[in-house]
Amino acid sequence: MATAEFGKAIRRRRDRVSPETAGLPAGGHRRAAGLRREELALLAGISVDYVTRLEQGRATNPSAQVVEALARALRMVGAEREHLFRTAGLVPPGPDTVPAYITPSVQRLLDRLTGTPVGVYDAAWTLLMANPLYAALMGDPSAWRGNERNGVWRNFLGPGSRVRHTPRERRAFEASLVGDLRATAGRYPADQRLRRLVAELRTNSDRFAELWDAGAVGRQEAARKTVEHPEVGPLTLDCDVLSVRGSDLRIMIYTAEPDTQDAERLALLAVLGTQTLVG
Repeated sequence: MATAEFGKAIRRRRDRVSPETAGLPAGGHRRAAGLRREELALLAGISVDYVTRLEQGRATNPSAQVVEALARALRMVGAEREHLFRTAGLVPPGPDTVPAYITPSVQRLLDRLTGTPVGVYDAAWTLLMANPLYAALMGDPSAWRGNERNGVWRNFLGPGSRVRHTPRERRAFEASLVGDLRATAGRYPADQRLRRLVAELRTNSDRFAELWDAGAVGRQEAARKTVEHPEVGPLTLDCDVLSVRGSDLRIMIYTAEPDTQDAERLALLAVLGTQTLVG
């Protein structure tokens, strides 16, 4: 259970992190130099209400994912990051767990890709960070909790994604997800959260269990994907997955071929964000 110090630590650090440091535009007159709650919520991928309740001590059981997201958004590293985990009543992640830490250098890279949909996943395909354009393209993840943020879980037990697949593409995609997760489980056999995820998938998805027990191999590769967006229509985009050595992160980037209808729709989406059109 989080201590009272947890909320205070978030507030103190939020007051010291400028929007520019966090990769956000300063924008107009500000009463304080630090981040607003709305900005921290955006950066961490959680709701403003949840940030408020955490700071006020009214939410006392934040998950390791939430604490990691807050530490990342607040640019906490080293001892400061470890202290935040401990004040949340959690043990800081060790070398036997799937890394969920986005290094400052990777974060600076992401800060410069504001006009491109970018999502960052850990090695188990749990979404760690989605920039605003990625959220607009694939759906706002700010309200997702626990396994709802895991791409494997969403595709086998959840609502899936907006990506269109033929039956053949779907089978190959599922096999690549399972194969990739199996490889991750082999690298982090002591990760209890990962073990619980695999157990839930095997118990509740016959297709996952079939692929897992058959020893499916594979990994997510670069591909051309069509995303069915409810507001701007279908977008056919190139999807590249970049691996970060040393931190075992996956950076998923979507780009459109220049001077195409897909590029125009992606530009429109950048303007619309996650709002819904009313007609």
